Amino acid sequence: MIGIVVVSHSAPLAAAAVDLALQMGGDSPPPIEVAAGTADAGFGTDAAEIAAAIDRVASEDGVLVLMDLGSAILSAEMAREFVQTDARIVLSPAPFVEGLVAAVVAAAAGSTLDVVAAQVRGALEAKRAQLGEDDGGANGAGSAASEASPAPSASAEESFEAVIRNPSGLHARPAAAFVRAVGRFDARVQVADLDAGSAPAAGDSLLALMSLGVRPGTRIRVSATGPQAREAVDELRRMVADGFGEL
Repeated sequence: MIGIVVVSHSAPLAAAAVDLALQMGGDSPPPIEVAAGTADAGFGTDAAEIAAAIDRVASEDGVLVLMDLGSAILSAEMAREFVQTDARIVLSPAPFVEGLVAAVVAAAAGSTLDVVAAQVRGALEAKRAQLGEDDGGANGAGSAASEASPAPSASAEESFEAVIRNPSGLHARPAAAFVRAVGRFDARVQVADLDAGSAPAAGDSLLALMSLGVRPGTRIRVSATGPQAREAVDELRRMVADGFGEL
């Protein structure tokens, strides 16, 4: 599983963001380290502290680094010169909170560093799509996740249709549970909003699912291909019918 490093000017801000992300990460979240604030509890970032945080979570699966403000990026870039690990390190341009939540969910589902990095890169477009500013952004977030995910071997498509009954629709918690479930199967899963008629979103991407803006009462179609398509569809059908434990 990849490691994640959170770089922020504020230790309380970083702690709150990590706490939020961990609530979505399920029982087996990725290793996360925080490098935030200064030694005297002030605001700022320290390249040496960031490097040490990277070393603590580093593995052969790689490390994703998320940052809040401009100078945090400079410190993270400098930290790459100080690390002891040979692990691959990716500095993500994703929005701090949305990127962190999406990264934790994707990593917990077993996604590779390249897949996680590709998914969180579309965080801003996913939010714009939900606000109706750019309907192309939703497709961009979904297609980026689909292209980054390894394609399972060809098989017949399995699918089901259902109505989302959750009081808040397919919001963050059920969407995160959906993504984690998809990660347990060797299958490519897509979700379509049948009422809106929008393009399908990648089922392994929290941001892509959120960009659909699925509300209570929305009809969706879940489809899957790959060696474990049937198993994936059966599990996801059960979760949707159960309201992801919220009903």
